[in-house]
Amino acid sequence: MPDFRRVTDDFYVAPQIEEADVRAAAAAGFRTLVNNRPDGEQPGQLPSIASERASVEAGLDFRAIPVSGDSTPQAVAAMQAVLQDAPRPVLAYCRSGTRSVKLWAMASVKSGAVSPEAAIEAARGAGYDLGPMAATLRALRNA
Repeated sequence: MPDFRRVTDDFYVAPQIEEADVRAAAAAGFRTLVNNRPDGEQPGQLPSIASERASVEAGLDFRAIPVSGDSTPQAVAAMQAVLQDAPRPVLAYCRSGTRSVKLWAMASVKSGAVSPEAAIEAARGAGYDLGPMAATLRALRNA
């Protein structure tokens, strides 16, 4: 069974998925899949092109916002666009889900959709500790 973790009613994260998980996501009602993992990060991971092909076949919108290490301003802006424009609900994935939930938090706080505290709490509910990035989120809110 896929490990889709609820962050909000419209946004979920997951650790690395496989092609069967894309079909499961579509069957579960997701409408957009976001890949936050760069190709070649680990042997055997699903390449972005295969994830995109499986998404299209399953009727999902697909976006690739690969992140290595810390999120860049460009990645945050791209996630803001997803959160604003993509069909919902959205499922984002990376190796563990951490980069995806961090990127969601940064984009959501920067856009004013949630407070830093609400983002940290939503991430905690999905099993991720964003407490160490509280200062970063507060700075984004005030930017």
